[in-house]
Amino acid sequence: MNKEPRLRFTDEERSDPALEKPIRKAEKAAARADKAQANIPKKKVRQTVIAPDTGKKTSKLTFEDKKKPPSKVSQGVREAPVHLVAGKLHKEIRETEQDNVGVESAHKSEEAVETGAYLVREGYRSHKLKPYRKAAQAERQLEKANVNVLYQKSLQENPQFASNPLSRWQQKQTIKKQYAAAKHAGQTAGNTAQAASKTGKSARTVKEKAEQAGAFVMRHKKGFLMAGVLFLITCMLMNTMSSCSMMAQSIGSVLSGTTYPSDDPEMRAVEADYAAREAQLQEKIDNIESSHPGYDEYRYDLGMIGHDPHELAAFLSAVLQGYTRQSAQAELARVFAAQYQLTLTEEVEIRYRTETSTDPETGETTSEEVPYEYYILNVKLTSKPISAVASEILTPEQMEMYQVYRQTMGNKPLLFGGGSPDTSGSDDLSGVQFINGTRPGNPQLVELAKRQVGNVGGYPYWSWYGFDSRVEWCACFVSWCYNQAGKSEPRFAGCEWQGVPWFQSHGQWGARGYNNLAPGDAIFFDWDLDGTADHVGIVIGTDGSRVYTVEGNSGDACKIKSYDLNYQSIKGYGLMNW
Repeated sequence: MNKEPRLRFTDEERSDPALEKPIRKAEKAAARADKAQANIPKKKVRQTVIAPDTGKKTSKLTFEDKKKPPSKVSQGVREAPVHLVAGKLHKEIRETEQDNVGVESAHKSEEAVETGAYLVREGYRSHKLKPYRKAAQAERQLEKANVNVLYQKSLQENPQFASNPLSRWQQKQTIKKQYAAAKHAGQTAGNTAQAASKTGKSARTVKEKAEQAGAFVMRHKKGFLMAGVLFLITCMLMNTMSSCSMMAQSIGSVLSGTTYPSDDPEMRAVEADYAAREAQLQEKIDNIESSHPGYDEYRYDLGMIGHDPHELAAFLSAVLQGYTRQSAQAELARVFAAQYQLTLTEEVEIRYRTETSTDPETGETTSEEVPYEYYILNVKLTSKPISAVASEILTPEQMEMYQVYRQTMGNKPLLFGGGSPDTSGSDDLSGVQFINGTRPGNPQLVELAKRQVGNVGGYPYWSWYGFDSRVEWCACFVSWCYNQAGKSEPRFAGCEWQGVPWFQSHGQWGARGYNNLAPGDAIFFDWDLDGTADHVGIVIGTDGSRVYTVEGNSGDACKIKSYDLNYQSIKGYGLMNW
């Protein structure tokens, strides 16, 4: 059995908050492994000891660990002749027993006895192997804990590895391979600084060697340029096909490991089912006063209804791998129940009202305070983003894959496009007094966008962009409006990966709180506050405290909406130059 190394930790490492928990787990795993090793049976060995003074010989019994468990192969070899003879004998008896009922009966009894004896032997052997199985399991758990300590140590020494989930996942796989190689070579014993240094040193060495090589090349750049040309020509003539093949395999491996494993139509259908659940929840809240009549007051404390489609897809892919509309329903229900909790609480207050009465005989009027019951229905919706649900539900391994899918968007960033889950109607602009800034904007574009209000489904905006079927179309709508106003740019179908970068790269970006908005500017939203733009609309204008917008794909429709200028889900503004 492979025995894992017992790592030693310095006082500095133990006091590090980032290493405290991994170290504690590793030490507990080592203690369990040591206990399991101690439970392995020991064999008696007689040793002869000669006293140096008298030369007297004495013998005593000592106990040594049995390095290997009893082998099932060796047991099978020992018993093979017996099984062979017994097998031939049973075969011969079967050939004759058909004609003799007594022989047949006796034979069956004999086989039953042999079967029972075999089960007894196997049970006895399994019992003898139990300590070895427990020890092996404990060593495997220790290996996992050791790798985690080394991984955390490596991240501290090389923070660049923690830049994104994909690089963290790749680095952890590298640590596992290096740990296995070091253990095989007998190099893992010692403290964590020694054990983890291999990874950190290799990273630093690569960097240092690269810097040295770069400096050397710059000092001899002409010679290296000529050598490089010759090398490239040689590669083109001799290794082009081989290199291309290796590159294709490498790229294919990375893409396959980070791509959503499910079919696009199935994923869109599952997304639609989840959005339908949210729409039903919104409808239930909207109808509270009709479904629960008779209350003097309704008090609402409502969290936001909505989700990032890619977060849902990443969650389902991490749990189910490839999924269909049918196979995903149970997980959809689990995620929805964890994301939303709607509670209705009745509250009764004793209030007082003034009642007056007139004495019919004297005509005197008196007033008194009369108590009465005032009924209140508290409606509270608690909600959280799916990312928070994932951190609560997923296992560490599933969480790693979830983060990889979120980082890469499953290599399908335009699969869902973007949008708003808002299922309420358009806001009323009557009576709104807009405050003009110094930038003129494009009022004609705004009027064009307002005329689209009422469109459901997003046609022709997504088809104009080039999609064969419906996608999340908020960005397609904004791009279509800009195109109708004579602008070929910006043109984008994705908010975070296309729209925001275009405005930022052109120096046309204003963060939340920007106070010189103009009609026709783009407004980007980050619903779950994870730093990623989830939705986009067109600015109509502001009244000094709120911003008014025209949005496509707001509950799958074009609507007029408004938000407080300091609304935290406003990511920023794309400033248009007309």
